[in-house]
Amino acid sequence: MLKRLIVIVTAATLFSSSLTLAETKKPKPPDKFPPSPLEITTPDPLLPRLPKNKQPLTLEEQQNLEPALDALNQEAAAKLQAGDQVAAFEIWNRELRLRRFLGSSLEVQALSRVGAIAWKQNDSQEVQYITQRLQAIQKQVQSQKKTAQIDLELWRSLGQAYQNVRSPKLALEAYDQVLLVVRQQKSTTVLVEILKTIGELNLSWFDYRKAAPIYEELLGLATSVGDRVNELTYLQRLAEIYEQTNQPQQSLNVLNKLAEIYVNENNLTEIPELKLAIASNYESLAKKDPNLLLEAFKNYQEAYTTAWQLQEYVRAGEALQKLIALYRSQGQTDEALQASEILVQIQTQAANFYGLMQAYDQIGQLYLERKEFPQAVTAFQKGLELAHQLKHQEAYFTGQIEKVSKANL
Repeated sequence: MLKRLIVIVTAATLFSSSLTLAETKKPKPPDKFPPSPLEITTPDPLLPRLPKNKQPLTLEEQQNLEPALDALNQEAAAKLQAGDQVAAFEIWNRELRLRRFLGSSLEVQALSRVGAIAWKQNDSQEVQYITQRLQAIQKQVQSQKKTAQIDLELWRSLGQAYQNVRSPKLALEAYDQVLLVVRQQKSTTVLVEILKTIGELNLSWFDYRKAAPIYEELLGLATSVGDRVNELTYLQRLAEIYEQTNQPQQSLNVLNKLAEIYVNENNLTEIPELKLAIASNYESLAKKDPNLLLEAFKNYQEAYTTAWQLQEYVRAGEALQKLIALYRSQGQTDEALQASEILVQIQTQAANFYGLMQAYDQIGQLYLERKEFPQAVTAFQKGLELAHQLKHQEAYFTGQIEKVSKANL
């Protein structure tokens, strides 16, 4: 019995000791993120000595290193073309590690080049490494005081590099720095170039709110020098922006300027679509100011009239449909009927049988509202004839005819 007790105590002691040992020697958690290959500090045969105290390489050392790095770039490109993506980026990462010894400007250009390739190859990890390195350079640049020209070129390179790795927020931060310098230099040509880059970048990521003031400024610059081509481009951009951001008054200001330019240039082909957009904006604003409905009616009518003159029957039909809907919303059934009869002519002219069938349906519904049942039946019967031809909505028109016929008894 005593011997058995000793065995139990000994076993318990051993278990307790092993538990204590396990607690004191916990395994280290694995690294969540592998170290960036761009931060490896192992000596490289192409760099015989590491520059001390952050001193740059001598001119001779740079002249020896640069062609060797160009050769690495070509070697990596050949590997990628041969289908060995892993080896290609290993070589490119070696090139990028060494490029930093040639100065920030050349390094950023190389990071930009390889970043574009990494994005195209869908190598998200490589894109992350390059983005991190670009951010480190940006932080370094921000902490240093350099001349405006050097800052400008480097910030522009950073902006382009961030674009290549699809980091729009970081790209815009870089271009904002460029914009500050350019405004101080008062160079209109460069200012326009940078503003266009910022505007297009915002639009490409659907940030319409931030794009709006950029294109307003570009419009002002173009107008001030009589640059009609770019004035039209910026007005079109602003029209899109204000439509997307649901700003009808700002949209109207832009669309009316566009319409004025097109009329002055006798470019009537653009007018129907513009007038439709103008009318739609007036209709939106009329919810707060009913007096503006007259402007909506007027512009829908102008859209229809111009489209008819240009024989753009589809656009003319679209304008009439909008006009009819507006008449009906205001209880103007007679006017809606007149416009619907014209719509029949337009859809016939355009050989749009589906649109013609819908027009007859619309006329039938309007006659129903006026309780003029025989006329409604006639309209639905014409719609049914077209439905048979199209093999579409036959049951609907048959049902409408039966319903109206019973109501007429």
